[in-house]
Amino acid sequence: MAEEVLITTPGKITSHLTASLLAVAFLTSFGSSMLYGFNLAVVNSPAGYIKDFYNRTIVSRNGSGLNEEALTLMYSLTVSVFAIGGLMGSLMVGMLVTKFGRKGTVVNSTVLVFIAGSLMGFSRICGSPEMVIFGRFVTGIHSGISLSVVPMYLGEIAPKNLRGFLGLMPSIFICLGVFTAQILGLHELLGKEEYWPLFLALVVVPTFIQLMLLPWFPESPRYLLIEKHNVHATIMALKWYRSKCNIQAEIEEMQEEQRTLSSVKTVSVWRLLLDSSVRWQVLSVVIINIGMQLSGIDAIWFYTNDIFENAGIPAPQIQYTTVGTGAIEVIAGLIGCFTIERLGRRPLIIGGFGCMGVCCAGITLSLILQTHVSFMKYVSVGCVVGIIAGFCIGPAGVPFLITAELFTQSHRPAAYTVGGSLNWMSNFTVGFVFPFLQMSAGSYCYLVFCGICMAVAAYVFFIIPETKNKTFVEISQMFASKQGIMESQLLTSPDQLKLRKMNGYGTLENGSLEFDSSASTS
Repeated sequence: MAEEVLITTPGKITSHLTASLLAVAFLTSFGSSMLYGFNLAVVNSPAGYIKDFYNRTIVSRNGSGLNEEALTLMYSLTVSVFAIGGLMGSLMVGMLVTKFGRKGTVVNSTVLVFIAGSLMGFSRICGSPEMVIFGRFVTGIHSGISLSVVPMYLGEIAPKNLRGFLGLMPSIFICLGVFTAQILGLHELLGKEEYWPLFLALVVVPTFIQLMLLPWFPESPRYLLIEKHNVHATIMALKWYRSKCNIQAEIEEMQEEQRTLSSVKTVSVWRLLLDSSVRWQVLSVVIINIGMQLSGIDAIWFYTNDIFENAGIPAPQIQYTTVGTGAIEVIAGLIGCFTIERLGRRPLIIGGFGCMGVCCAGITLSLILQTHVSFMKYVSVGCVVGIIAGFCIGPAGVPFLITAELFTQSHRPAAYTVGGSLNWMSNFTVGFVFPFLQMSAGSYCYLVFCGICMAVAAYVFFIIPETKNKTFVEISQMFASKQGIMESQLLTSPDQLKLRKMNGYGTLENGSLEFDSSASTS
């Protein structure tokens, strides 16, 4: 009976932004995504205090302190263990979202934040540097999960005309998290020695607010219908997330996807990588996620203070200048969020990577010439601002959105596992390799990032189609036709059946089934 009621004449699947959609986007981004940005920047301001705590603790235990190299190594472990935890978290995404659902995974993973916050907050009282390091590792696991699950959840609950806007909200809150950590880390606020454990433990506050409110909202309607086959819960969820409009057309679109996936279960990462029908989608996710981290944005943050110092900014004022770059991040993220549904995904990501590539080349040029041309030091500051703005307006958030859009329900969890793990591995690689690259190549090291940015922009321009205002099935059909054209060129036998197993992707185009009648009677 439910099927008969739901299938009506097709309608245009559009919807207005409702309070429920906005509330879920805010809660998930505020309580999960923002923590990633906060944890990236939170250890910068109290670095000296944390090192002193480590040294005093070792002295009290062993009677002698650490040398400078050992202390630096211990602090570097504190910083980098966050990325190791993120990699572990990203590898668990597929299993978690299949078992607990999208919202369920976001809610259940909050326990990791409370564990991490408790460990870091009480570390000084307990005299345990290990608690700080392990707390950073645990919060890294949470961020690895959140970076994939939150865009997946928002991408599935959003109507197609709002998917870009809601999909970029997590990236805005990541930028806001960095900005918040920079402000709270000022000496006038929590940047004092007695406050650093509290500063690290503040992550529990937004997560607590999320935990109190998010469970009252429904699960992803696509997950409920396609994976759980619960039509009633799907209808209730859509009524919650949509304004008073006809939701039957949207349910019918989900049922169409469900029918194409009727014989396909949620695939593993290994099956995803072996599935030739999604070859171009997987390659696209790999390139944009690796390019996101290898674009040099982390290296820019590493070198920002030196560039500002060379530009003549007094050392005591550099911390305030850094806060200014955080504000630029937020503004650029807002521009991307409010223009993506008008401009589309491709202009933002191509323009963002292109801007970063030009500015990376500009930094190399300015660093080479600044000893001869005085105003070049200001050009280098402008290039830093351009790289940060270019990154936040597109490459910071669009890759996560595109990962959701390029795959249907059965392949999406595995795709996020692949994209997320590559993202974190690239993040760790840049942090580890950049100091050596800088020592060997000097100012020319930024030309490497310039080449990577331009290569990713060119790939997106020639390969990835525009996904704005298209359903997941329509997007899959565009890639299926690309793959079908390439394969049809390889079929030379006239009596060969030109029918390819699509694994739930796309539909047969007119003329794609060519069968020789003489072969059928033989």
